[in-house]
Amino acid sequence: MTAPAASAAAGLRQRAGLPVLTWPAFDPLPVEALVTTRHGGVSAGRYATLNLSLAVGDEAANVRENRRRAAATLGAAPADFVFAAQVHGRHAEVVSAADRGRGTLSAGDAVGPADALVTAAPGTVLAILVADCVPIVLYDPAAHVLACVHAGWRGTVARAAEAALTAMRSLGTRPRDVIAGIGPSVAAGSYQVGEEVARAAQDAFGAEVAGAAREASGAEVAPAGPEASGAEVAPAGREASGAEVAGAARDGFGEELADAARDGSGGQARALLRPAPAGGPGQWLFDLPAANRHVLRAAGVPDGQIHVAATPTGPDPGLFFSHRAERPCGRFALAARLEPREQR
Repeated sequence: MTAPAASAAAGLRQRAGLPVLTWPAFDPLPVEALVTTRHGGVSAGRYATLNLSLAVGDEAANVRENRRRAAATLGAAPADFVFAAQVHGRHAEVVSAADRGRGTLSAGDAVGPADALVTAAPGTVLAILVADCVPIVLYDPAAHVLACVHAGWRGTVARAAEAALTAMRSLGTRPRDVIAGIGPSVAAGSYQVGEEVARAAQDAFGAEVAGAAREASGAEVAPAGPEASGAEVAPAGREASGAEVAGAARDGFGEELADAARDGSGGQARALLRPAPAGGPGQWLFDLPAANRHVLRAAGVPDGQIHVAATPTGPDPGLFFSHRAERPCGRFALAARLEPREQR
């Protein structure tokens, strides 16, 4: 397997004989966070080879061996892990050392239902399973608090990452101190959605993003809903002028869903939602990583402290399972744990 070039935000490394994705921003800190790939396990067929889910039809014995191998990348044992009973919601559970082992041998005793796990207990490994949904790790070096988040489209519009930050605050976190890593998920140019998801995105982000667009461009943004004009949405990555931002709306969505808040370089970010070039009427591309970055910024995490992996799920480059590309399929994991402060 040929590894893609590492981005500035995240890249591949070898740990205990397995390729894993890590964020260099966490290297000097007393925390470990990584994302497994689909390679290096014992599962076969559509689960080949490092499937870590007990709930997708794979042989349980293979999953247990795969989990043992994944645990070794952190120098841990499967009994140190805590898994969530994920339901595509926004509930966050605070866990402790007493929860270690939950969900490890059986999905029935996982923590939850929950889509975010939070801890202040060193050595407790938090694990989230994904295959296109967005895995997010949050670490506060000031309070020494950790969270792992699962955000599909439902969790994204429900602001699961915000819920995790709220739970972290109960343990002393200030969002401005948090460092975030957004892991591999479905690529922005591949995630085509219909009206239901687009409407949910508008309901979740429309008003806020409209305000951000006005601040960035100095122009008014067309209102959401039936009052919006029928003009085209500004294409992704384009720096819209005031007039373009004002007129960029279509079918009730448009540039009010553009994530036009200033990014770390002072420019404008790509639209969260835009018409799908190859789709018919009512088909949209929803940028889940950018939407979750927006959620984190809106909750108080500085943009410069949010690190987004550039490698997507799916067949290109084929490093991570993708539910949209292959069904059934395995799941890869975001796994993270706190180290004792004095260890580094």
